[in-house]
Amino acid sequence: MNGGDDASSSAATSGPPPSLEWRFSQVFGERTAGEEVQEVDIISAIEFDKSGDHLATGDRGGRVVLFERTDTKDHGGSRKDLEETDYPVRHPEFRYKTEFQSHEPEFDYLKSLEIEEKINKIRWCQPANGALFLLSTNDKTIKYWKVQEKKIKKISEMNIDPSREGSSSIPPQLVTNGLPADKAHSYLSNEYSFPPGGIPSLRLPVVVTSQETNLVARCRRVYAHAHDYHINSISNSSDGETFISADDLRVNLWNLEISNQSFNIVDVKPTNMEDLTEVITSAEFHPIHCNMLAYSSSKGSIRLIDMRQSALCDSHTKLFEEPEAPGSRSFFTEIIASISDIKFSKDGRYILSRDYMTLKLWDINMDSGPVASYQVHEHLRPRLCDLYENDSIFDKFECCLSGDGLRVATGSYSNLFRVFGASQGSTEAATLEASKNPMRRQIQTPARPSRSIGSMTRVVRRGSESPGTEANGNAYDFTTKLLHMAWHPTENSIACAAANSLYMYYA
Repeated sequence: MNGGDDASSSAATSGPPPSLEWRFSQVFGERTAGEEVQEVDIISAIEFDKSGDHLATGDRGGRVVLFERTDTKDHGGSRKDLEETDYPVRHPEFRYKTEFQSHEPEFDYLKSLEIEEKINKIRWCQPANGALFLLSTNDKTIKYWKVQEKKIKKISEMNIDPSREGSSSIPPQLVTNGLPADKAHSYLSNEYSFPPGGIPSLRLPVVVTSQETNLVARCRRVYAHAHDYHINSISNSSDGETFISADDLRVNLWNLEISNQSFNIVDVKPTNMEDLTEVITSAEFHPIHCNMLAYSSSKGSIRLIDMRQSALCDSHTKLFEEPEAPGSRSFFTEIIASISDIKFSKDGRYILSRDYMTLKLWDINMDSGPVASYQVHEHLRPRLCDLYENDSIFDKFECCLSGDGLRVATGSYSNLFRVFGASQGSTEAATLEASKNPMRRQIQTPARPSRSIGSMTRVVRRGSESPGTEANGNAYDFTTKLLHMAWHPTENSIACAAANSLYMYYA
């Protein structure tokens, strides 16, 4: 069930890696001072493809925007080839590629419900024949898109008689059958007769394919009418043929080629809805084993299931949850325990989860508790009442792991994000701001003895310790939140969304 070697443990033998120094790389859609952000432009999903050469974002207006990497194309080789040459390797650079309208607002007349066009999740599928494929979903409908460069076809010659060309600049008015309007009523009369011997030649337009290309996005499949509740997750299987979609109570399994049928593999809906105690918050396929997947719940638990055991996977293979500390229960306990996002490490050995207060790293071979915990919002605990009043306590922050498994990251308020070291003995805990100067609010946490993944004992790492304030002492701004971020699959590069702006950093 390992799914591969533990990159973090193997790296730990030579001690923890040095802390990274993050630098600003690029920003797309930067706001000017005082500019008002349109609701439809706010980014709601970010995803790198497996190669890291493409990045997709979705927004609340139902649009998907694609970016492509440019720095690997400068010398006509891959990044690995560049490293073996004398060319200096620069940080990842992306450029705008194309965009398309993925979803439109709809209305469910049976339930009298408006269905938002907001993109909840984007997942890349395997490319083929030079075309890119991706899945996008709003609350109810999943769509499978193909994005491909097509050569533009142009008409090079028209069927104009050269002998009559230039005799009149104003073409005669035509009716449906193509005859001049003034002769249409008498086309059988002698006024409109064929010349003796017939028409010598029929000139047709000549269509040629030019060397210019145009990116075309085409919707290949629409997977609809399978969820009664809002879709919160989609995830591709490693087999390249299937994917799952999850809502509050069900997880469905789809084949990419079949849009009118899905299999319900998890159903937590009770016979009596009054008995409902928890809902599904996120679901993710194992990156290597196509028979395994994990889903998280609003009670703070993660269930690992094996589809080989049963067609309906209501019983789990493993349950990961942290026991509640005695005497710590309060009105907010269940709310802040709810997991908003889970991610597998690249080798499938670990699961990273994010709840409101913490990031937790779980070893799928050890279900007694997380191997590491990282405090993200512990300083906000005294303000939980205020956060409940303004609904901020229900914000769903995403999390991500580096491709080598040595670091984890997640977002916070005031457009801040946190990066923590996950290797044994690491005390790395950086607080950065989504701006052109990410280190502006940086504070380094004092080193404290800690053990990590390799030692199989729990670690607690903290971010900023100042209660209710940022690293520079200012009050938190709960209206600016960094919910969505993604880590490049092979490099230390992070993309994160601050409202309608996409910021990219490298180290």
